[in-house]
Amino acid sequence: MSDEKKNSSWRESLDSLLVTVILALFGITFVLQAFKIPSSSMEDTLLIGDHLLVNKFIFADTNGSGPAWLPYRDVHRGDIVVFKYPFPPHQHFVKRVIGLPGDRLKIVERVVHINGAPLDEPYKIHRLSARRGGFQDNFPPRDQDFAYMVSDPDWAEAVERWRRGDELLIPPGKYFVMGDNRDNSQDSRYWGFVDRENIIGRPLLIYWSFDGSPRSRAGRFAGDDSAQARWDNLVHFFSRTRWKRLLRFVR
Repeated sequence: MSDEKKNSSWRESLDSLLVTVILALFGITFVLQAFKIPSSSMEDTLLIGDHLLVNKFIFADTNGSGPAWLPYRDVHRGDIVVFKYPFPPHQHFVKRVIGLPGDRLKIVERVVHINGAPLDEPYKIHRLSARRGGFQDNFPPRDQDFAYMVSDPDWAEAVERWRRGDELLIPPGKYFVMGDNRDNSQDSRYWGFVDRENIIGRPLLIYWSFDGSPRSRAGRFAGDDSAQARWDNLVHFFSRTRWKRLLRFVR
């Protein structure tokens, strides 16, 4: 093969590699993002150790100016969404959208009511006994100590500002989100609304799921990243991979 042909073949290979890298970076930046479930707040829909691909494109048209032929859509009730937590350090959370802008929401003895009608929620679970009078099971609260139990004191003031009788009015551009594991979820009940601009996308696919180390599975050391835990997970990689959850679409 001549030097000219060799150089041409090398340039073609390099061009192909560059195109592949650019497309991959475009996909990661604008279309898909990997996300790992770190807590049990979305059980049994999503488990600790589920690795997701998040569709960042579906909600990207926030102001309605995008081309009509692209598959944008609004955030719907029941959507599972990944979003930026409204307070520092602004880490990513995943919850389910329960209340939309303009909705009147209340929770009575664990049953969510939207605009006066009970909401059918086949996905939610309760694993603890009902807490009579607790704002986790009844919302918006009347308890004067509510401000001392929530993550952000300003949320207690916002609840009073948007209270309409025994209901909470969700303001424009805001969403009320909750975890499916209702008794173990830090969500809008505790810290407030999610801004539309903070919603990143919708989980699309579980591409891998791993049960973690025994200590992680016990629920006390879910963030354990010690050398011992990493080695333990490596040794048990095949037995702890949840093979039945691989390539499962998220609903």
